[in-house]
Amino acid sequence: MLRQLWLPVVVFAVLIVSTAGSTSFYFPPLTEVLDVLWTELAHGGLFGDLLFSLRNIVLGLALAIVVGVGAGLVIGEIRTLRLATGPLLDFARATPTVGFVPVIILTLGIGSGPKVFLIFLGSVWPILLNTVSGVRAISPAVHETARGYRIPWRLRLRRVILPGALPQILAGIRVALSIAVVLMVVSEIYGSPDGLGNFILQSGSSFHVAETWAGTILIGILGYGLSVLLLLCEHLLLGWYHQRAPRARPAKTATIESIDTIEKSNGVVV
Repeated sequence: MLRQLWLPVVVFAVLIVSTAGSTSFYFPPLTEVLDVLWTELAHGGLFGDLLFSLRNIVLGLALAIVVGVGAGLVIGEIRTLRLATGPLLDFARATPTVGFVPVIILTLGIGSGPKVFLIFLGSVWPILLNTVSGVRAISPAVHETARGYRIPWRLRLRRVILPGALPQILAGIRVALSIAVVLMVVSEIYGSPDGLGNFILQSGSSFHVAETWAGTILIGILGYGLSVLLLLCEHLLLGWYHQRAPRARPAKTATIESIDTIEKSNGVVV
């Protein structure tokens, strides 16, 4: 914990000291920004915006995990299907999801559903592609052994293929999480009566710079908290993957003097 947190603490202290006497309109003191952040969370509407954004991220990312992992396991296991869907998946991955924001808002409205759908649409591709790569990375000997024991396909998918591809699946979820945070902000800026993106937009339009910085810092805290939670889940699920190799015990060596002493006392060296 100390090795990981000392640099953020130093940066935080440097920012507080360096901005303490700031008179710039665009860069207010950090203490003022933190005070505004606490006031808006405790007495303003920022806490409701935080819950709105958090719900959208959780729902969109959960839907992307279910669809991406499920489809990725099937596509990665069936070679014909993998070859047929390859060009389509590459095209969908290369298309920027942000470009769909105006179309989704125009067709689906400005409620919570379109934002969840947009987060799902941008997050599902890294999860799906990493799942396919994880399935393909499993050793062919594992597949042959499972087939040799005549393990049913569904049981093999759940107990052999899914655990083998899980490290890359979780890596794809980490990438999808960062995409989900970006899409959450963009969707709420373009058209939303609630959310952190809307809070930043309204504060910036009203030239409330401290509130704008407070909303930006809160988005960073939200993304970091979700990343830490995901890392904790990863260490719980992949204990076998992150396990260190057992330390070799040092060999017991006897000095020449001790051997001579044992031999003189009619002992046996083993």
